[in-house]
Amino acid sequence: MEMDGQSQGLLRGPEVWSGPSLSARTDWIQHLEPREVAEIDAMLAAHRGNTTALTELTREDFPMPHLARRFEAVRHELEGGRGFALLRGLPVQRYTTEEARRIFWAMAVHLGDPQGQDKQGNRMHSVTNTGLRVDSTSSVRSYQTDDELTFHNDGGDAFMLLCLKVAKSGGISKLVSVATLYNEVMQRRPDLIDVLQQPFHFDTREQHPTGLKVQTSPIFNFFEGRLSALYKRRYLLAAQRFPEVPRLTPEQEQSVQLLEDICNDPAVQLSFSMQPGDLQIGNNYAVLHARTKYEDFDDPVERRHLLRAWLTLPNGRPLPPPFELTREFRGSYLARHGETAATA
Repeated sequence: MEMDGQSQGLLRGPEVWSGPSLSARTDWIQHLEPREVAEIDAMLAAHRGNTTALTELTREDFPMPHLARRFEAVRHELEGGRGFALLRGLPVQRYTTEEARRIFWAMAVHLGDPQGQDKQGNRMHSVTNTGLRVDSTSSVRSYQTDDELTFHNDGGDAFMLLCLKVAKSGGISKLVSVATLYNEVMQRRPDLIDVLQQPFHFDTREQHPTGLKVQTSPIFNFFEGRLSALYKRRYLLAAQRFPEVPRLTPEQEQSVQLLEDICNDPAVQLSFSMQPGDLQIGNNYAVLHARTKYEDFDDPVERRHLLRAWLTLPNGRPLPPPFELTREFRGSYLARHGETAATA
């Protein structure tokens, strides 16, 4: 990703894209090959009876050379390409849930190093409606509900979602390029660019590994020539319930509303419906993702269900210092940079 002109110019490169520019193309959708599915089936057969805890297994426990090459290419698409990929064609209907979990974990460790997604350090989550509400307690998170998920990023360098079951209706996936978001702000309200590079406060939902209730980071972070974002409007607003958190200034409120307007602009976002067996993978610093509200089937067995992993990538970019004290990016930051004076 390069900058046109001075540091406040427009960004250009493969990370700069819009939904309409991709919706008429299919090169961002990859399809599993029969030999890759055969590797998966052979792996499951080899692991039958294996009692080792799934999350203790490493890449070496899943020798799948064709898939390994596939995920090496995906890594380069995440860092150096458009920042995301959709992998289609895993025949999940013929696997049990436990088999699907094993396949997902095998794919995750071939892509990167799975990170903890909560205070307990769980490295695989089920994204499904639990019946809980975000406003019911301070620890419920949006992925546990059927709510609309507004544009945000997950944790680690990358997120990975495997679709097992789709909803009766709704649940449409949406993506936005962070570089395009930056360019749109520059063109619509350049006076707010500096505001977005100042500290914002986010509710950690009681999931921070060090116990922080609130974490602080700019939304736009330039570091060593790369733009990385941290944005969760719902948790940014939720942090305002803490008396020690400064009130949002009018300029901050305007900048957040502008981001929402841009993200929801059909000329900017990419929308698509995931199918069972789809694997959605995105670079958390380069892409924001969202999901529309959905309606589930009455039968619990048929309800929408995705598996999620957060990953540190071996080719991940350098990260700005504020990310060290965020629950989302701390693991990847420390893996790349080690402990710093900020933790002393």
